[in-house]
Amino acid sequence: MPQLDFANPLTISQVVWMALIFGALYYLCASWALPQVASVLASRAQTIDTDLASARIAKEHADATIAEVTSATRQANSEAQSAIASAVAEAKAESAEQTRIANEKLDIQMAEADARIAAARDSAMGALREVATGATSDVVTRLTGRAADPVVVTNAISAVMV
Repeated sequence: MPQLDFANPLTISQVVWMALIFGALYYLCASWALPQVASVLASRAQTIDTDLASARIAKEHADATIAEVTSATRQANSEAQSAIASAVAEAKAESAEQTRIANEKLDIQMAEADARIAAARDSAMGALREVATGATSDVVTRLTGRAADPVVVTNAISAVMV
C-alpha cells in the first residue's frame, strides 16, 4: 500500500501532522468542549432532579387536597342526609299536627251534625206522630163511619212508634 510506505518522506510528515492535529483536537475536546457538554448534562440532571422533587411535592399536595376534598364531600353528604332526615321528621310532625287539628275539627263538626240530625229526627218524629195520628183518625172515621177517640189513637201510635 502506498499510503503506508514509510520510506517516503511525505508519509512520515503526514503521520506527524495527523498526530499533531488529533492531539490538538483531543486537547480542545478534553479541555473545552467536553467540560461544556458535561456541565450541560449536569445542569440537565440537576433540572430533572429538581423537577422530579417539585413533582413529588406537588403530588403530595394534590393527594392532601384530594383527601381534604373527599373528607369535605363526605361531611357535606352526611350533613345533607342529616338535614334531609330533619326536614322529613319536621314534615311528618307538622303533617301529624295538621291531621290531629283536622280530626278535631271533623269531630266537632260530626258532633254538631249528629246534634242537628237528632233534632231533625225528633222534629220529624213529632211531625210523624201528628201525621200518623191524623191519618189514623181519618182512616178509622172512614172505615167505621164515626170519629175515633183521640186518646186511643194516640196510645196506639205511641205503642207502634217506639
